[in-house]
Amino acid sequence: MYFQEANEFRFADLKVGQSETLGQDINITAEMLSMFKDLSGDVSPCHVDEQFSASKGFKGKVVYGMLSASFFSTLVGVFLPGKYALFQKADIDFCKPVYVGDILTVSGKITEMSEAVKQITIKAEIRNQNGERVSKARLEVGLTE
Repeated sequence: MYFQEANEFRFADLKVGQSETLGQDINITAEMLSMFKDLSGDVSPCHVDEQFSASKGFKGKVVYGMLSASFFSTLVGVFLPGKYALFQKADIDFCKPVYVGDILTVSGKITEMSEAVKQITIKAEIRNQNGERVSKARLEVGLTE
């Protein structure tokens, strides 16, 4: 998956209220789920066993929350602010389950800026193809320039 070259916003280029959305929607695939399982070692049955997930009231295997949340890193490192970002903190809430086949849109808006430490705070969210918010986050990002 490739988005674009990283934006090059410096601290002086940014302002409260500025927002960005990933340049394309993300189609969650079974291959992504499998690769994340292999990478993380997480074999929790709700992520790998269709029958177990169904017995718990889910409509399929639940995509790892951290897999979908990893696109917050793309938001910060490529789009807002991009090249000069130093991701420092993420406070993430998972609001609804994500499933294979879901199409996600990731967006964020700057809500705070501290010139003293060259840090911005971003209110970010991920929505599915039905417009439902599946996760939200408060992201703290330092800038190296």
